[in-house]
Amino acid sequence: MQKPSRKALETTKPASPIRLNKFISHAGICPRREADTLIQAGHITVNGQKVTTLGYQVSATDTVQYQNQILKPERPTYILLNKPKDYITTAKDPQGRKTVFDLVKQASPARIYPVGRLDRNTTGLLLLTNDGQLAQKLAHPSRQIKKIYEVSLAQPIRSEDFKAIQNGVMLADGTAQVDELAIVSTDQKVLGIAIHMGKNRVIRRLFAQLGYQITKLDRVLYANLTKKKPTPRRVAFLDSTGGPIPKIPSLGRPAATC
Repeated sequence: MQKPSRKALETTKPASPIRLNKFISHAGICPRREADTLIQAGHITVNGQKVTTLGYQVSATDTVQYQNQILKPERPTYILLNKPKDYITTAKDPQGRKTVFDLVKQASPARIYPVGRLDRNTTGLLLLTNDGQLAQKLAHPSRQIKKIYEVSLAQPIRSEDFKAIQNGVMLADGTAQVDELAIVSTDQKVLGIAIHMGKNRVIRRLFAQLGYQITKLDRVLYANLTKKKPTPRRVAFLDSTGGPIPKIPSLGRPAATC
């Protein structure tokens, strides 16, 4: 596991006034939209005074608190995890199962959270960050963020079902539409699927609808991030001081290199 540099761990105060919701987001509490909810509910104080006005601005000399904790904006942190099987994408689990935070807790002291989810049995790329604005943009359907999965089936795909997937498969919550589909093994049991829609467990439900059992589901691309470095159970620590960082398409924001 690559250790973060000292610069990446430094907290920074804004040089000029910024909106309070942006300050809260940079402190790793939540995205800006959720920060607005905290502000309106009266959960945020500035210099000891409750602030409920949206658009309120704070400067480097202000003391911002949430739940009696002084907030300090953190340097944006990005961690790319190659999630192994049997880990769930949550901070805590009442059943005591392993979570992705067990794998990244030593990587950075920043309060990071996952962008989206991978279910327990799905492996592959998972981005974790304290950049609430970026996380919100990546999760928004209008961005149409591309994801590519490698799907291994218990039996070969039938030609009629291959065409059915290309045309869209009707599920209980609407049509599951993939962007690209290809057979990548000679036994026709392994397929590559490009998709941008974010329906819950959509790929598993799609193949179950057609009568197939998935033996392995692996996310190999998320936005423009690929699995060149992180092996299972490993992470790539990424920050803006670590060299060239490609931009996620349509966002214009530095994200990660893996």
